[in-house]
Amino acid sequence: MRGGSGERDPDLAGGHRETVGGLCPGVSGWILPQEPAKQSSPPARQSSQRKAMESSWMESFWLEAHWTRPFHLTLAFCLALGLLQAIKLYLQRQRLLRDLRPFPSPPTHWLYGHQKLFKDGKMENLEKIVEKYPCAFPRWVGPFAVFFYIYDPDYAKTFLSRTGKGLVNLDGPKWSQHRRLLTPGFHFNTLKSFVEVMAQSVNIMLEKWEKICGSQDALLDVYEHIDLMTLDVLMKCIFSWETNCQTDSSHDYYIKATSEGSNILIQRVYNYFYHCDLIFKLSPLGHRLREINKILHQHTDKIVKDRRNSLKNENKQANTQKRKYRDFLDIVLSAQAENDSFTDADLWSEVNTFMLAGHDSVLAGISWLLYHLALYPEHQERCREEIRAILGDGSSITWDQLSEMSYTTMCIKESLRIAPPAVSISRELSKPITFPDGRSLPAGMTVVLSIWGLHHNPAVWENPQVFDPLRFSQENNKRHSHAYLPFSSGPRNCIGQNFAIVEIKMPLGGVWDCYTRGSSHSAGLW
Repeated sequence: MRGGSGERDPDLAGGHRETVGGLCPGVSGWILPQEPAKQSSPPARQSSQRKAMESSWMESFWLEAHWTRPFHLTLAFCLALGLLQAIKLYLQRQRLLRDLRPFPSPPTHWLYGHQKLFKDGKMENLEKIVEKYPCAFPRWVGPFAVFFYIYDPDYAKTFLSRTGKGLVNLDGPKWSQHRRLLTPGFHFNTLKSFVEVMAQSVNIMLEKWEKICGSQDALLDVYEHIDLMTLDVLMKCIFSWETNCQTDSSHDYYIKATSEGSNILIQRVYNYFYHCDLIFKLSPLGHRLREINKILHQHTDKIVKDRRNSLKNENKQANTQKRKYRDFLDIVLSAQAENDSFTDADLWSEVNTFMLAGHDSVLAGISWLLYHLALYPEHQERCREEIRAILGDGSSITWDQLSEMSYTTMCIKESLRIAPPAVSISRELSKPITFPDGRSLPAGMTVVLSIWGLHHNPAVWENPQVFDPLRFSQENNKRHSHAYLPFSSGPRNCIGQNFAIVEIKMPLGGVWDCYTRGSSHSAGLW
């Protein structure tokens, strides 16, 4: 109303505006005029209606003020997603427990799994488990992840006859194609041409030893020298590249990168969390390995381009044919020329893989062999006598003489049994698998063939910790086909295993002829 004139405010026609004190101070609402003909409601009913209105308005106001904010919506979404993920992980664990029920294992912590059993990295812990659980056991690495370990010959045979996703293996037709194209690079005729190259690198190492030791008795840590010698051999056999890495103290950046890359791969094998590609890629080691791969790629790319340019010239190609041997790069380039699907990326991958894997396996093989023969001088002396009888007045071992080293070969095999270059092989099952005893695993399970466990399984090898080369004599050579797997077995066995054995044998002639091996350490691997 205006003043006392009695005229109605046109803005309030049909109702009046007032402050609703029961809601919130300062909040106004429109109140419709009451119908005069109707009887008013009792006071108690009006009070309940007002309270209902206030409650409904408060709820609407709170939702409008809070739940329309992006933060709260995001929080609600994350809580719901977290709940769904927790349910998924719970069901995953229950499924794993159900699938692994037929396979007993050591007591496990609900959070850490079996990590405490292997925290010190000693293989003796695995050997104790192998003795108690003869065929296999599931190793939990957390509440929701498990690696299924096998170390029985029958289990190994079943596993290796299957295909699956490996950490470093290709799958399917592409793997078969690469294998077929690269196999000529490891034929005996090719390896025969490498013997003289290996002998040159070995002689450089022995000359260094002679300068270091002199005429007096001295102790020599041979690991670093063998490291450089194996790299020197690989660079010559892969690229025909004279590196001088054994005599140049600065070393080449490529040599350093190769050595460091091999060490990173070893660390990845021993750290089972790094078997997950995502975890490894996000780790400092994964970042460093990518940097190393870039160095290797740039180096390989330059050498490949130079070799291709030289082959375009007919005279250069004629010179290549006159060389004493074809290196691995020649063979890979020939394979690429025959098959267009073999890309440059495939070429770089194969060369780098052969470089890293070849270096590590040979370095470990030679080092462990010399170590074991230092611990057992009676076997060392028999090897020395055998090699001296074979060499006569010769200074280097020839290709034909390699096959005559029967006792030395038995010592090499026994050393590879006790300390295999690759301690395990991991694959994810692409299909369910049933083992000879009737127990099964579903697809998707990660299976780890523990070569170390297999070679130290007392159910397979009598006194497995004892260094006994006579296990591999003709009289004792009857054993399960999958009891001894230093280079794996089946269609995916190591393509370069013959190359590795030849390279392990090559230094022995000069070593046994000039030096007596000894060790400042007691017997034991760790």
